[in-house]
Amino acid sequence: MNRRESLKAIGITTLSASVLVDACKPKEKEKTAPETAADKEANSDRQAGEIERDKALRAETFFTAHEMATITVLGDIIIPKDDRSGSASDAKVPEFIEFIVKDMPDHQLPMRGGLRWLDVQSLNRYGKSFKDCAQKQQLELVDAIAYPEKAKPEMQQGVAFFNRLRNLVASGFFSSKMGIEDLGYVGNRPNKWEGVPPEIIKQYGLEDVTFKPGPAV
Repeated sequence: MNRRESLKAIGITTLSASVLVDACKPKEKEKTAPETAADKEANSDRQAGEIERDKALRAETFFTAHEMATITVLGDIIIPKDDRSGSASDAKVPEFIEFIVKDMPDHQLPMRGGLRWLDVQSLNRYGKSFKDCAQKQQLELVDAIAYPEKAKPEMQQGVAFFNRLRNLVASGFFSSKMGIEDLGYVGNRPNKWEGVPPEIIKQYGLEDVTFKPGPAV
């Protein structure tokens, strides 16, 4: 699956606004020592309760090792490594999804149920769990659930699961440093106004008008 086609399919609305805002903040030119995770939390605008809650969630484990391995395979099918940037797993998307399902428990049952559904389908078709199948077999099964309009009625549970997973993968990847660079997002930058473009002046017949710079803002 083409990573940018999958992005078009779900839209950019899943991007984390806070991550994009943070990416636009000016970086300090010099530091006497590397900033630790504790330093970042202490210097953030977040409430102490939020920081403690995140620490507690990170200390918990929801997915099994088998489930995480399956999520990793699926994530890299959705967003594979290419000549522009790394894959979903390179951007630590599986870890992002592990955190999100603990932070937003409504994802837990659909995700775990979907992963089990996928393994049952894989065992019935190929005699192996999804993560242990050959890549061709994995892609065959993904193709059966990745396109809702083409999917067979009996595959609808898989379609719902894959839609949810694809949204989570895109959210994780395109709110990461790697994903933001992949999009080419640079944030607000100073610009120099060089006057009205000649083609616009000509379009409105204003060739004989003298434009003066306005007051500084």
